[in-house]
Amino acid sequence: MTAGRYLADSAGEHQGLAVVLFTVFVSVTLAITAWAGRRRSSSEEFFAGGRMFSPMENGFAIAGDYMSAASFLGISGLIALFGYDGLLYSVGFLVAWLVVLMLVAELVRNCGRYTLADVLSARMRQRPVRIAAGTSSVVVSVLYLVAQMVGAGSLVGLLIGGQGTAPRTWAVIGVGALMVFYVSFGGMRATTWIQIVKTVLLISGTVMLTVMVLVRFHGNVDDLLHAAATGSGHGDAFLAPGLKYGGSWSSRLDFISLGLALVLGTAGLPHILSRFYTVPTARSARRSVVWAIGLIGAFYLMTIVLGFGAAAVVGSDTVRSSNAAGNTAVPLLAEALGGGSGSTWGTVLFAVVGAVAFATILAVVAGITLASSASVAHDLYTALRRPVARHGRRDPAEEAMEQDEVRVARFAAVGIGAVAIALSLLAQDQNIAFLVGLAFAVAASANLPALLYSLFWRRFTTRGSVWAIYGGLVPALVLVVLSPVVSGRPDALFPGVDFHLFPLENPGLVSIPLGFLAGWLGTVLSPEPADPGRYAETEVRSLTGAGAV
Repeated sequence: MTAGRYLADSAGEHQGLAVVLFTVFVSVTLAITAWAGRRRSSSEEFFAGGRMFSPMENGFAIAGDYMSAASFLGISGLIALFGYDGLLYSVGFLVAWLVVLMLVAELVRNCGRYTLADVLSARMRQRPVRIAAGTSSVVVSVLYLVAQMVGAGSLVGLLIGGQGTAPRTWAVIGVGALMVFYVSFGGMRATTWIQIVKTVLLISGTVMLTVMVLVRFHGNVDDLLHAAATGSGHGDAFLAPGLKYGGSWSSRLDFISLGLALVLGTAGLPHILSRFYTVPTARSARRSVVWAIGLIGAFYLMTIVLGFGAAAVVGSDTVRSSNAAGNTAVPLLAEALGGGSGSTWGTVLFAVVGAVAFATILAVVAGITLASSASVAHDLYTALRRPVARHGRRDPAEEAMEQDEVRVARFAAVGIGAVAIALSLLAQDQNIAFLVGLAFAVAASANLPALLYSLFWRRFTTRGSVWAIYGGLVPALVLVVLSPVVSGRPDALFPGVDFHLFPLENPGLVSIPLGFLAGWLGTVLSPEPADPGRYAETEVRSLTGAGAV
């Protein structure tokens, strides 16, 4: 997340406390990685943590993967600036999990093994489907990863008192090196426990700030809302829809597009889907999602209190002057609740919030890196170099090949880390908020149509699967390039030029239907019909778990 000069000035006096808290968290996570790295590096251990996590543990890890710094800092900031319209982000992120619970979790656990491509190729030809699904998964992961690492650079660089590019650059390199170490040496087991620790820290910090806000207003939510409306400078309009997305027809369509991407994209995020393979049964996967929904729901309810609390206690103008996107709302709120700038408790709370945000970023990038390296090793490498018929059956040579996959995944983590570091350094002075929404839009456009068709449409074919993935992936990326977030306005990636042709910031409204349409067209125009026997086998396996690994 980008932070403003005010945040840097506030942090400059007490860099030491922030550095100590960062060091403690990094030391704990390195110890976890060393412990996990002592276990045997089988593919099941590396990619799925041995499938031995309980539903509660996996639920905490899923919540940790999902609750990023964009949620902790970004959504609260949007609420502090735009009131009701910002609140709708919290609703979208939470509602998405109903789609995951009802349509995806149990079926994916039964059909797959390590990655999304396992599910999509269960009744299709392996090579084309794995290449398409692996490519899409890597693209989504890298987009998500770059956004998180740019946020890490900005946050860490400013919290340790640096305002230039050097502290941010070293922060990005440091976070990238740590995530490569976590994945390469600890695999899924280390990443899962890091996510659990991060979730406990994030929920604890959020509960603490929420209680302090409510105590400030004597538990009267009505008083909080009225004070927020007053502090926003917009009056009652702050509590009504339309402040951010009601100005024009394009802004209204943009909100619909973003809402579709958030609600549907979660079910196609590779690092979320990979979590369902870390539990022993489909029932455990479903219970994991229930735990995750409880934690995520409580968290997003608290971000609403924090957002309105920032508007009431700090004031929207102060938040906006600190950072135009509102990303500093929670640190400023923590400092104000502790007694203000220069006070002891204000200093402590400010540093704690910064450390929690850092822990959030570090844990999320580890999960994303593991998912993307698994796609490279288990999908792209296997399909391009040594295609193996899986379909739930074990090949005698597969044990040796799985060891190759683990080695490739470790090298892939290094390569992906290097690419993410390079892209993050190029983008660290840009507005990166759209990257998170883009990752969701690409996942909803490319991965979700192919996933739903594979699970529920008897006639779906290999060509339909490939067309669905590329038919959503390519339009989503092209439309973003042609959108106003890349060119045509002062805050675009390239403000000096204007080649934008697409009026919306998020492509989901167009690219998601195109993904479903491409999958349908590919199927009806396919020269080879679907195999009814394969579909029956997949259907029984997805619904009952018979033959699941």
